[in-house]
Amino acid sequence: MRRARTLAACSVAVCALLLSRAAAQPDAPPEPAGYRMGDYRSRVPATLRGASVLDTPAALALWKQGSSLFVDVLPRVAKPANLPAGTVWRDPRHDSLPGAIWLPNTGYGELSAAGDAYFRRGLEKASKGDADMQLVFFCQRDCWMSWNAARRALDYGYRRVAWFPDGTDGWSEAGLPLSQIDPFKAEPD
Repeated sequence: MRRARTLAACSVAVCALLLSRAAAQPDAPPEPAGYRMGDYRSRVPATLRGASVLDTPAALALWKQGSSLFVDVLPRVAKPANLPAGTVWRDPRHDSLPGAIWLPNTGYGELSAAGDAYFRRGLEKASKGDADMQLVFFCQRDCWMSWNAARRALDYGYRRVAWFPDGTDGWSEAGLPLSQIDPFKAEPD
């Protein structure tokens, strides 16, 4: 009965997408009660309560419309601690969906106060304070970072949140372009 009410409440397109994704991933784990706190590179749920779940064609359609904010949350590669003194360190190239913003290290289950402030400021600045802007969170396939970030955005009060679980892997496998991006500057103006 509850499932019937839920299905009646959502649009036909959204329901079809959710049901097809759940059917395509019968071994997907259930959604946790909170954020995923570890083992971030493992099978992800087929759903995220309160958010739309996008496959590559749906993400591409939103990307082509140009009205959604795509948010990459893949962690930044850390500078190796054992580099000899005087060694020059350059961040490795980070390729992402063209036009996306990169808010690295914001998909962990627990964020430091500084990490949480950076994520909030980044979303606020990039969305221009519009809690109704469509936000699409992604990183790589089978990465809980984007799931956590999308859930956190819902908890922050953003109302149109989407999760693209195949991320840059699904995008590039579909032959779609990637471009180099740098971390988003979320400092206050």
